[in-house]
Amino acid sequence: MLKSCELPDCFYSNEPALIRPNSPTPNHTLYLSNLDDQKFLRFSIKYLYLFSKSINTETLKCSLSRVLVDYYPLAGRLKTSTENDQKLQVDCNGEGAVFAEAFMDLTVEDFLQVSKKPNKSWRKLLYRVEAQGFLDIPPLVIQVTNLRRGGMILCTAINHCLCDGIGTSQFLHAWAHMTAKPTTELPITPLHCRHVLKPRNPPQVTLSCPGFTKIATDKCNSQLNLNIYQYLQSQPLVPASITFTPSQILHLKRQCLPSLKCTNFDVLASHTWRCWVKVLDIPPSYNVKLLFSCNVRKKLKPELSLGYYGNGFVLACAEATVKELDTTNLHGGVKLVQCAKSVTTHDYVKSIIDLLEDKTVNTDLSTSLVISQWSKLGLEELDFGEGKPLHMGPLTSDVYCLFLPLIGEFDAVRVLVSMPENLVDKFEYYMTQFPEIMENGDANSEECGVDRQP
Repeated sequence: MLKSCELPDCFYSNEPALIRPNSPTPNHTLYLSNLDDQKFLRFSIKYLYLFSKSINTETLKCSLSRVLVDYYPLAGRLKTSTENDQKLQVDCNGEGAVFAEAFMDLTVEDFLQVSKKPNKSWRKLLYRVEAQGFLDIPPLVIQVTNLRRGGMILCTAINHCLCDGIGTSQFLHAWAHMTAKPTTELPITPLHCRHVLKPRNPPQVTLSCPGFTKIATDKCNSQLNLNIYQYLQSQPLVPASITFTPSQILHLKRQCLPSLKCTNFDVLASHTWRCWVKVLDIPPSYNVKLLFSCNVRKKLKPELSLGYYGNGFVLACAEATVKELDTTNLHGGVKLVQCAKSVTTHDYVKSIIDLLEDKTVNTDLSTSLVISQWSKLGLEELDFGEGKPLHMGPLTSDVYCLFLPLIGEFDAVRVLVSMPENLVDKFEYYMTQFPEIMENGDANSEECGVDRQP
């Protein structure tokens, strides 16, 4: 049993291998759309899976080599365009994905005890590639860590410029499918051409895009002097984790019914945003934003083809002053979320693509909470042939908020976001004070879904 939340060191018996596609693949430079190479996405999506049974690493390498034939850009390398050093491309050279094998003196049960909240020691579970910068890190890095008494932890880092959450799930399921059923075809064929999302010439920004801002030049603007994102990034952060059962989400939704029908995401996003703003104690007159990922594959005309393998989302933007958000009820926040979703039309997406031709435009993170929904991507259904995972989540926690699936609890959601340690208890308290608890007269956070480590 672990005496603390700190994980022991990994032991590597061999140097990591480069896994290349096992048959010839197109050798060319792949265009990335403006949705792909925006500065906001220049990082890797890092997943952590815990399985009760190990898969032979040679089997995993073999199936990975096969699936990289279809997903060949993940075996390439990022580079800047020769025509524009701010534009990224993929050199599809088949150089290979990094695959590391390790052992950790830890049991499956040990990890499950501390699995609710990531900590810095978890970074040991993903091989660190020595690189000078973002472009020098291979788009796909994998580590398989075998555990004492069986079981394994699988960690993957997939470059966000190549694909979004839907794409990462599609790739991982393809790899798992090829491992479990090596003689069958892939269920979805990836389509790598992104020219359908090229900007218009000349650009035509016909709609307002409030989720973006130009690089600030006006230092006298009082709103610019408050940058919550920079403040949070400058602080030591710890994760807050709150689990919402379907019945708790239903109680939140009942605050909006019958006058306003809403989805689980609508109500939970509104509730999380309002609690986040409240705990940060932002001045009442300041404008705050909620940015959340919105799949646009079926919003475009024509729709993006099944298997489109690039970033097919934009950040929808709800905004209000702190005072408006504080004085309105949950119903009002939900309406703001729904309004933000409703404006993500074909014309809105095309305006964003054209707007991003201006490289002085960035995602406006200054007073924004960013929510990414992992709970509807099927990530928790991954099966390499020995059963689905016991745990699925991020390798690290950040100021970006994640809505995570719970293994074996359909429609339950775990909200994970990092903030300064002195704010965590208050945030978790605000998050759990809603009708179900108040009606029961029980404000004990342990029973209201707050995830505590031993």
